[in-house]
Amino acid sequence: MNKVKTPLLLCTLLSVLHINHAVDLTYYLEEGNSPGTVVGDIAADTHLPEQVPLQDRKLIRYSLLQQSLVEGMQLFRVSKTTGKLYTAQIVDAETLCRPNSECSQILKVAVRRDEAFMKILKIKVVFQDVNDHQPEFPVKEVKIKFSEDDSKGVRRSIPNAIDKDVGPLNSQITYELKKNLDDPFMLSVSKSLDGTSDLSINLEKRLDREVRDSYMVQVIAKDGGSPLQQSVLDVQISVTDVNDNPPVFSQNVYNVSIKNEHDVVTPVAILYARDLDSDKNGRITYQFSSKTSDVAQSYFKVNKVTGEIFLQKRIPNQQKLKYKLYVKATDGGNPPLSSIAMVLVNVINQQNNAPTIDVNFVSGSNRKKATISEDIKVGSFIAYVVITDHDAGPNGDVSCDLYHEKFQLQSLGTKEYKVVVKNSLDRETADHHDLTIRCQDKGSPPLHSDTRFSIEIMDVNDVRPQLFKDTYKFWVYENENPKTRVGSINATDPDLGPGGKLTYSLLTNKRNFLPFQISDNGIISTVMSLDHEFQDVYKFQVLVNDNGIPGLNSTVNVSVEVRDENDNAPYFTFPSVNPFTFDVEYYPHHSNNITVLKAFDGDSRENAFLKYEIVTGNDKQLFNINHYTGLLSFTREISVQDSGMYELEFSVKDSGTPSLSATTAMVLMLTVSNKTTEVLNTVHPQPADKIHLYLMIVLVLVAVTLSVPLTAGVSICIIRCKQRKTAAQRAALSASCKCVNEHSHYVCPSMQATYWSSTPATPTTDQDMTRTSSSSRARRGLYPEENIAYQQKGSAFGMKGQSASEIIYQVSVSIAIFFSFLFHLCGW
Repeated sequence: MNKVKTPLLLCTLLSVLHINHAVDLTYYLEEGNSPGTVVGDIAADTHLPEQVPLQDRKLIRYSLLQQSLVEGMQLFRVSKTTGKLYTAQIVDAETLCRPNSECSQILKVAVRRDEAFMKILKIKVVFQDVNDHQPEFPVKEVKIKFSEDDSKGVRRSIPNAIDKDVGPLNSQITYELKKNLDDPFMLSVSKSLDGTSDLSINLEKRLDREVRDSYMVQVIAKDGGSPLQQSVLDVQISVTDVNDNPPVFSQNVYNVSIKNEHDVVTPVAILYARDLDSDKNGRITYQFSSKTSDVAQSYFKVNKVTGEIFLQKRIPNQQKLKYKLYVKATDGGNPPLSSIAMVLVNVINQQNNAPTIDVNFVSGSNRKKATISEDIKVGSFIAYVVITDHDAGPNGDVSCDLYHEKFQLQSLGTKEYKVVVKNSLDRETADHHDLTIRCQDKGSPPLHSDTRFSIEIMDVNDVRPQLFKDTYKFWVYENENPKTRVGSINATDPDLGPGGKLTYSLLTNKRNFLPFQISDNGIISTVMSLDHEFQDVYKFQVLVNDNGIPGLNSTVNVSVEVRDENDNAPYFTFPSVNPFTFDVEYYPHHSNNITVLKAFDGDSRENAFLKYEIVTGNDKQLFNINHYTGLLSFTREISVQDSGMYELEFSVKDSGTPSLSATTAMVLMLTVSNKTTEVLNTVHPQPADKIHLYLMIVLVLVAVTLSVPLTAGVSICIIRCKQRKTAAQRAALSASCKCVNEHSHYVCPSMQATYWSSTPATPTTDQDMTRTSSSSRARRGLYPEENIAYQQKGSAFGMKGQSASEIIYQVSVSIAIFFSFLFHLCGW
């Protein structure tokens, strides 16, 4: 038995090695394993991960392209990331394969790195049969006869056993005869072309019916599996005359060729078998063996009497081109004897048929539509295309094309292609693409086939929220109720799903509190009532986020102006008490200016534009107040008769709507002095002595000499002060004033300047300007604390809105007034 097994195993091994040469991997799977059984590790066995950089190994993906189906169910599945091959259902080798032949399936697995095509692996899975069937005889008992005149060597055929297992060992049947020691029989076993055994009981010596006319022996059939399976056939032997010659074919193998247009009335082949027996023992009938496939029997038929083989119907072009027919010749003996011949039919296809196109998408989509992401890389593997054309010669030579700006078709060999990404995709530009693959043969005339499918582009969050402006400017009045709408931020995002859903938020920090909130749709509103006097402008940023993964965002600048309302009444800063007592000593021929009333209003613009009035106490029309500067002065020369107490009431009101006002009272004690008159009378007459003229010339030259560097120093100091930041303007202006005081003993410009540049200026004459200057000096002498307050608020009142050139101009005017005063004293 070992001598029989060794050549068989050697042939099987050589066959496997020959087949493995055409595939990348071969795995062996034992039938009956449960679903999910690991068949093999494709990644480890092919060493593909070792061929790519370490950081890219996690990007390798495996896809099963061609599925092996049994009754519509998938046999295998492959892990997309690990590359391990698993069973998808219980595998039954007897269902899939024929006995005594290798049982295997070829799988095709696409390997990609991320979306880039790497390789298509052809994997062979060999199903290993389990010895789960025992050899079975068609009957439990047979009866045979021997003629008593039969000589030694005469044999009688008996049925052989069939084992449904498909494995070489599990389906390999050995027979033994169980008999008595003196029974003149032996078992003969021979192999037929279809792999089965022909059994016969051979006579070892002549029989003597008068001594014994019947025998009982047993034929035991054993398979080569583990554990061993067996069955028993009871053979009853009677001594008589029997059929002892089987039919014999003229040749064991018939090889014929036909065209696919072969008609059904002309025989494909004619088989002939001969039987040396006579009468019914030599009468032969023909039929297909059970080894002939159902597909072949659907196209061919055999005449039982003549042995002629005919076509039953025309063979389509899509069917295979070779068929194996096993024809069994059986005589009419009892039991009948038979033999088998094989007919190889080669179908020559001379027609020109259009090729067929089969598209398999890597993404696992249906046959007409695939779905990919818009961020897929250029060169990524999309689909596997297989072309089928059974025509011969140029009629079966096919070439394919795909014309598209985003995708292209690349050849993988004979009648195999792959569809890859040619250019980058953008869903916002086109959310799907329609593709057409055209394949054409080289026949005459050439025939072509088209297959159409679409590729849907899935959205990726790749567009930031888009804003229509760089800066949004809004305004709102102060004192409005909370939740007052300020404005809205408009943003768009063309992405789909969460990537196009926007949320808005205010960018703040712990140091700067924002009295605003923003809704989900970008509407900005207040969270509290605003105060223009506290802060007139808010500047901040709004962050616009989408909800994609990863999230994208944009920022925009927002400026909110808080507009003023007349909600602050003016109040007097001088006099600071009510009523205020003020002693005034008047010197004749002196300035008529008395003092300057000052008021403050927390509002801005017209709401803080103040106007002064004398309400009561000016019955003699002795006093006058400048409506815009608050300068209180006498309306005429004062005489001794004007001395006395005057109770004056003043009012100040702003220019808002409605107008707000404040009042204060001043008790003015006026006394008139004659001393100045006497001094002036002694000085008035001018002597003709020339020494006064010389003295005045010297004074003028000295004054001019000092005024030039003084003006330059003042200008430089003021320009440097004006270049500082707005936050330091008050301090800088105070320093500038101090600089002027230290160098020339002049003070800062008077607080008589109005809030707005359009206000008429007073005074306009040299005499008035001289009076104003004198009044300012007198006021500083009387009320030094008032003068300090004025200097501190100079930038908010007198200096607001003035440029460096304007200040230089004012200094120059002051110097001119000084010289005018000198000339006036000199009588020029």
